[in-house]
This record gives sequence, structure tokens and C-alpha cells, in this order.
Amino acid sequence: MKTLRQLTLAISLAALAGSALAANPLSVHILDLQTGQPTAGVTVTLEQQSEDGWQQLASGVTNAQGRITEMYPADKTMQAGDYRIVFKTGEHYARLKQETFFPEIPVQFHVEKTEQHYHIPLLLSPFGFSTYRGN
Repeated sequence: MKTLRQLTLAISLAALAGSALAANPLSVHILDLQTGQPTAGVTVTLEQQSEDGWQQLASGVTNAQGRITEMYPADKTMQAGDYRIVFKTGEHYARLKQETFFPEIPVQFHVEKTEQHYHIPLLLSPFGFSTYRGN
């Protein structure tokens, strides 16, 4: 009986590890530098560069925590290459009736290691921004 329980536990752990590996390879997060709060309701698009230019792969809206945890299309495998995230910040500031200098913030990045997770945080204010590769 003990062996059966150990086998069941091992299978369960293997299934959890497999689902962790299958997690979405790309996420984004926006924080408002003025308030220190997450920025909800911002439309974000993901594009991939091809021979014909930029092709949109996905679009989403940041949640209450300012995140989109699954930015890459679930039905596709991430390929090596050049990508661009576009944060539609102008719409956000228009809702707040606040002026901004950056109506859109494109962040271009290169993926080489497709098995890794890529996280792109955006630190945002009406007249400036900062981004980096997070984890």
C-alpha cells in the first residue's frame, strides 16, 4: 500500500512539473510610478517580426494587478526571433483625463532560448517609462 501511495505521489509531482514547464512563456506587468500602484485596463499587443513586417500574435488587457500572465498565444510554441510588445498607454491616460507624451510604448526584444520564461515589466509615468527583462 505504501508503494502505491509513493507511486501516486510521484505521478502527481511529475504532472505538476510538466504543467509548470508548459506554462506560458511570456508575461507583462505595468506599475504606475506616480502612485506606486498596478496599472489595470491597459491594452497590450504582442507582435512577431517576419519577412513581411510585424505580425500581431496576441492582444490582452492588464488585470487589477496590472498583469497579463499569459501574453503568448496558448496554441503556439514560442520560436526564436524578434518580438515587440506594444503598451497602449494613451488610452489609459485618456481615461484618466491626463496628458501623456507616450501614447504607445513599443518594447522590442529578441528571443533566443525558447524554453525560458520572458517577463516584461513597464514602470510608467505620463512623461517617462522604464522597462527591463524581469522574471
